[in-house]
Amino acid sequence: MPKAALRLQAVRVGFAVAVVLLVARAAHIQIVKGAFYEDTARSQRTERVELPAPRGNIYDRNGVPLALTQTTFHVGVAPGELRDTTTAVEAIAQHLGLSTRRIRQQFRRKYAYFHGPFSSSQVAPLREIRGVHLTSELTRFYPNPDFARAVLGRPAAPGRPASGIERVLDTLLLGRPGSAVVLRDQFGRRYESPSRLDAFPVPGHDVFLTIDAELQDIVEQSLAEAIDRLDAIAGDVVVMDPETGELLAVASRRADGSAPASVFTSVFEPGSTAKLFAAAALLEHELVGRNDTVWGEEGRYTLGSRVIEDETPEGWMTLRDVIRRSSNIGIVKFASRLTREQHFEQLRDFGLGTPTGVEFPVESPGILLKPSRWTRWSAASLSFGYEVAVTMLQLAYAYAAIANDGILLHPTLVSSVRSPDGKEVYRHRPEPVRRVMSATVARELRSMLRGVVEEDGTGSTAALVRYEVAGKTGTARRAGPDGYIPGSTTASFVSMFPADDPQLVIVVKLDDPRGGFARTSAAPLTRSVLEQVLAAQTSALDPARMQGVSSSPLSRPVLQDGVVPYVVAWPSKPKANAELERRVPDVLGLSFRRAARRLHQMGLRVRIEGRGPIRSILPAPGTPVSNGELITLVGEEGHANR
Repeated sequence: MPKAALRLQAVRVGFAVAVVLLVARAAHIQIVKGAFYEDTARSQRTERVELPAPRGNIYDRNGVPLALTQTTFHVGVAPGELRDTTTAVEAIAQHLGLSTRRIRQQFRRKYAYFHGPFSSSQVAPLREIRGVHLTSELTRFYPNPDFARAVLGRPAAPGRPASGIERVLDTLLLGRPGSAVVLRDQFGRRYESPSRLDAFPVPGHDVFLTIDAELQDIVEQSLAEAIDRLDAIAGDVVVMDPETGELLAVASRRADGSAPASVFTSVFEPGSTAKLFAAAALLEHELVGRNDTVWGEEGRYTLGSRVIEDETPEGWMTLRDVIRRSSNIGIVKFASRLTREQHFEQLRDFGLGTPTGVEFPVESPGILLKPSRWTRWSAASLSFGYEVAVTMLQLAYAYAAIANDGILLHPTLVSSVRSPDGKEVYRHRPEPVRRVMSATVARELRSMLRGVVEEDGTGSTAALVRYEVAGKTGTARRAGPDGYIPGSTTASFVSMFPADDPQLVIVVKLDDPRGGFARTSAAPLTRSVLEQVLAAQTSALDPARMQGVSSSPLSRPVLQDGVVPYVVAWPSKPKANAELERRVPDVLGLSFRRAARRLHQMGLRVRIEGRGPIRSILPAPGTPVSNGELITLVGEEGHANR
């Protein structure tokens, strides 16, 4: 009996010790380690995720969508959770456009996955099917993937850099991501929990471009047809509003169908389209009279060891005749009245040799040598478009100044920007760069350009039946790595429409077209574009103005705030001591972009060294400089290394 009692007592003690240990362990887990295990459990069944913000949309000037952000879905299926496999297979096949055979093959796995991406309308009928799990994703969508692709560009992606407007305005379009906590099951699948949303994502700003979608489409189609018809290597077209600086259409195309951003990046010798720049300098400096003539040498002129030829032999010519007949000999003889400085200054004032500052990630400054680097033949070559290289945008930019009564305006691709709540935070206003010439000289040049499109002018193939066009042809030899390519030409035509009150400046260029000359290639392409624009009645043209009903400048939205009166009041001629008054501005502390833009607007060239805020300027601020002088901006890092 005592032994039985002893054993019972031992059992009781052991049981008590076990209970104490169990309670102690539970207390340790619940109290001491409770927070740790709670966090561990939460981390296993929940996950904090970043909610991407919808990227801002891009529209044309009239609200036509060019780039949108859409929500797309990926579909996952857990076959073991399906109540009716046959019905699920048929529904998935019907709405996702997949074969039933492929779906059944995927169902042999523990978890089937269909990447897609699929639209919300496709997956909507599948939401109620048990076992079907949807994963959403924001994707960039372009209604017409090839439309204005070089201008729009693409956002950055793995292995691919950003480009175009998507790159330049990335910080505006990007938006601000949100965050949320989602539930996870044992297989790692996520389940949304609306009550666990921490911060809503904020969409990016919407951008409205100056591009007119209808006009852009006309230009792209016409350019593609011309390249095919004329067997050209490549071509470009730029359409600009000369009164606002807005780019209405920008198209580039190669024979292989690719569309590079060559309007902004590729340079070419403009040929005879540059004759207007020499004519502008002659008229501005009053070095030629209305009745002044030069002898055309019957088409062949020996200048030292060089021979200058005209396609059509000419006799005595006025400056107007020279422009109408595009005489190389005539413009060389007239331009010889200019000093090197006068000639260079006029080219520089037109914006040649400097970037325009348009909203595009890459832009070539072109080529324009300072007079100190000219050879004895440079002045003659420059007068008819050689020894100078321009981009298509620069050429349109320069001619727009002639159309705009001598005022050069900053070109732009951005019309307005709106915040996610629809509030307009930016609206483009015409931004004057400088007065290039007097309004009187600009009107005289436009009158000369009307003569080019007359019956005996080189641009007569661009003429329309009802409306008058002003323009200038240009045919130049194409340069290659080893010099000029035999038999290869660049044909260009710059036009203003309508001639009396230009609303559009159109620049057309074709590389190595069949026939070679602008009058048989670029000029007819311009006529084709204008005929389609008139037939389409695009908003790029104001019909009332074309009928001779002038609208008040202050009534036009883009000309509010007194911009035009202030510009017109600028002096039309530089002062005699303008060179002494041009001094290096103080741009210390500014960003390189803002500083370079200010210097370019003053006609100065810029070189950048280092990074960070600007710490020094060479020459120093306040130093007198001449037009085209090189200014070096040194950043904080560059300054430390000097």
